[in-house]
Amino acid sequence: MTTRENNHIGPLLAELSDQEAKDLCGKLRRDLVESVSQTGGHLASNLGAVELTVAIHRVFDTARDRLVFDVGHQCYPHKMLTGRWEEMSTMRQYGGLAGFPKPTESVHDAFIAGHASNSVAVALGMARARRLTGEDYKVIALIGDGALTGGLAYEGLSNAGECGEQLLVILNDNGMSITPNVGGVADHLARQRLRPQYRTFKKHYQNIMAATAPGRAAYKVIHKVKQALKQSLLPCSMFENMGFRYLGPVDGHNLSDLTDILRYARDLNDPVLLHVKTVKGKGFLPAEENPDAFHGVSPFDPMTGKPRKAGGETFSAVFGRTLARLAEEEGRVCAITAAMMSGTGLEGFAGRFPQRFFDVGIAEGCAVSMAAGMAKEGAIPVFAVYSTFLQRGYDMLLHDTALSDLHVVLGVDRAGLVGEDGETHHGVFDVAYLDSVPHMTVLAPASFAELEEMLERAVLQLTGPVAVRYPRGGEGAYNGSAGSEPAALLRQGKDITLVSYGVEINQVLEAAELLKGRGIQAEVIKLNQLTPLDGTEIIRSVKNTGTLLVAEEAAQEGCVGQRLAALLEQAGAPARVALVNCGGNFVRHGKTELLKKELSLDGEGIARKAWEVLGRG
Repeated sequence: MTTRENNHIGPLLAELSDQEAKDLCGKLRRDLVESVSQTGGHLASNLGAVELTVAIHRVFDTARDRLVFDVGHQCYPHKMLTGRWEEMSTMRQYGGLAGFPKPTESVHDAFIAGHASNSVAVALGMARARRLTGEDYKVIALIGDGALTGGLAYEGLSNAGECGEQLLVILNDNGMSITPNVGGVADHLARQRLRPQYRTFKKHYQNIMAATAPGRAAYKVIHKVKQALKQSLLPCSMFENMGFRYLGPVDGHNLSDLTDILRYARDLNDPVLLHVKTVKGKGFLPAEENPDAFHGVSPFDPMTGKPRKAGGETFSAVFGRTLARLAEEEGRVCAITAAMMSGTGLEGFAGRFPQRFFDVGIAEGCAVSMAAGMAKEGAIPVFAVYSTFLQRGYDMLLHDTALSDLHVVLGVDRAGLVGEDGETHHGVFDVAYLDSVPHMTVLAPASFAELEEMLERAVLQLTGPVAVRYPRGGEGAYNGSAGSEPAALLRQGKDITLVSYGVEINQVLEAAELLKGRGIQAEVIKLNQLTPLDGTEIIRSVKNTGTLLVAEEAAQEGCVGQRLAALLEQAGAPARVALVNCGGNFVRHGKTELLKKELSLDGEGIARKAWEVLGRG
């Protein structure tokens, strides 16, 4: 996709009447449900942000002003309003729209978003750059209450509140209680803030009082009295203590009030936090009743909300079921998640062992450090986390876990290519960064049976930090059992050694069969353990074949193939080597089979690379 022209949509929406804008919201919702029902993607979060998105575009011009999304799960209405409505059928499809904000896709997308809690810090950077460069634009950070469970959000808020720059933080609160419900007083004050008369009076009052030295002195005294009175009636506002001017809470589905308060906030030259209350899944009953299930969905029937295709068994489900069995056998086994209980297959564990299940929110670093503390005191913590999110806990793996050689087990879900979520979510970096952690053991099951065996070994037999990495979805044709050996010979051959691990072994076996049809006998070795890497079986094989090809769903730098090439050199076993992996850049979004074909990680691509390295091409 290429960047679209600088089309100023804001001024056009500003001309709409409230009724016309409400009608637009209705059409957005209908088309959202229809398009996501076909492509899959994030639904409930987008439905809940429709009025808020329209109101933002009525007040701000995102071709000039900077709108920074947190995570970006709620960016679909924004994309529809900024020239991409007709392309929604391509959302998350190979070559189509990305499921997250992407500046190369549109000038209206200010910043890439895919991980949580960074929006305020990014927006603060933009506000400070604005002053340095002498530019004139507004900066808005749109953050959900879920992202406020991440520590980085508070680091950003702490700095932004003190910066004195114009910066608007919109808190989209669709579930978590930020402050206790204080009843009628809070509701009354919120309504007063929304009244144009109140805002006009307040602006004139501040201007008059600031005009003279006595006025400024009087304003300080009156302001202190007001704050003291306010705090005697209401709980102290955390955001005001950080330096923000707090507005709200406001009904996130009242388009007229939203537009008015955003216009008021736009004209303030201070850091402002606007608290907006929304309903996740608003306007689509199945999503309202079960917002978690409709957060990220596969294609579904838009009339009933039921999936178009029944899901099969997955590695995540097998992981959760196996961990629950191990917890039944060993009372010290605990499960930890970072706001991904359902995604990592831990619902059953949480139901059976609520006292041994811990959800820390979107705080992967906290999860790793907490696991280290638990391990230090004799528990056996298992942290189930997506590969892409484990990146956020790297320092804690080194300092809090590995430094003391603590037995923390990581269930690294979504390892390898994940498909439609794309660049921000592919789990292709953990192979390299986990290998750099001292004392770490990394296991790579290729089947459900191997996941059960390896998880049991990781939890009950091994010591120190252990990671068991497995892919999204289900297993392939290979459904063998691993045992405890670091590598397994799956197929004998004399012409070339093919090596892989995890479910990519299915493509390697397919390639070996294709090569057989061309008269090439390929020896296939599957790695069960990636770190520490034992190259004994590969060195033996390559000394016979003279040629090595390693296929893996991993980034090129620090991949297993590079390490095996180094081991061959050290062993004095020179060979022709071909590495087939995800390369040195980020991988685009699209169905996994299409991405594998593009990267030559499918059976035909691997066979073609083998043919070339053998000099037959």
